[in-house]
Amino acid sequence: MEKVALAPHEAPAMQRKRIAFASYMYILLYIVISSGQIFFNKWLLSSNHFNFPFPVSLTLIHMVFSSVLCFVVIHVFKLVPLPQGMTLEIYATSVFPIGAMFAMTLWLGNSAYLYISVAFAQMLKAIMPVSVFLLGAAFGLESLTLRMMFIMSVISFGVLVASYGEINFNWIGVIYQLGGVVGESMRLILIEIMLKRKGLKLDPLTMMYYVSPCSAFCLFIPWLLLEKPKMDSSTHWNFDAVVVSLNALCTFALNISVFLVISSTSALTIRVAGVVRDWIVVLVSGLVFLDTTLTPINIIGYVIAIFGVVMYNKHKLKPVQAASQEELLPVLQGK
Repeated sequence: MEKVALAPHEAPAMQRKRIAFASYMYILLYIVISSGQIFFNKWLLSSNHFNFPFPVSLTLIHMVFSSVLCFVVIHVFKLVPLPQGMTLEIYATSVFPIGAMFAMTLWLGNSAYLYISVAFAQMLKAIMPVSVFLLGAAFGLESLTLRMMFIMSVISFGVLVASYGEINFNWIGVIYQLGGVVGESMRLILIEIMLKRKGLKLDPLTMMYYVSPCSAFCLFIPWLLLEKPKMDSSTHWNFDAVVVSLNALCTFALNISVFLVISSTSALTIRVAGVVRDWIVVLVSGLVFLDTTLTPINIIGYVIAIFGVVMYNKHKLKPVQAASQEELLPVLQGK
């Protein structure tokens, strides 16, 4: 029996459907892994659950594990090529500061879980665009327009309302979380200033390949001075190599999912998927963890903040859309 050949106009349509389906699956994978990793970290660090209350140690393990796996993926299996242009000078003056900020972000962000709920931590993360914008303006990367100031005000107001409605408010946890937000903002600014302006473009996987060893080095010092003495003096904590290794593997899988989403769609898609992820984490955490109590004021404030984040993402999307249309115009004109 002869196979039925596809009509010429059907093949591209089917190909587009397959690509779209794969993209949606990658986005779903990112949301699931990202949400699960947040819950996994909270469960490990919480004294009410697994009881491994050492965020520096956990983050250090993640970075060492990621360094090894990235090396295997890139040099052994050769699945991702390294970009050209990386020099020792760029690595020392650009990559290392980015690694230090990444270490700071993970350390402080994980430390916040010891004091505040997962839901409230995610609400505080909504302030990220404000931090990125203000730091970007300080470094000359952003313009202080009325529209952007309005968007920043909306996000800030929403986070303040959500914080006002938090029952288990803890200043230590808030400071840790906001410190992590500032660290992540600085990391993004440094990537823009130190790498992109030097013409070096790194995807999430090669970025982790270069940054993870730097972050591990930066984390080793506070671990040695701050956490190791606590671990030596206390026996009231739990450690299981299999569970912790699985947690580190999930962190690496999260970076792979980010790589897949960006390579098949765009960096903006990660922002949008991140908003969806945050809502899932906020709502589900109330069912998973006993320290999470959502109030109407919490939800109202978070809705306002997310509305501002959506406005911010839409504002950032316009230049990208304009550039894409300019690139597509010669093709449409047959040039």
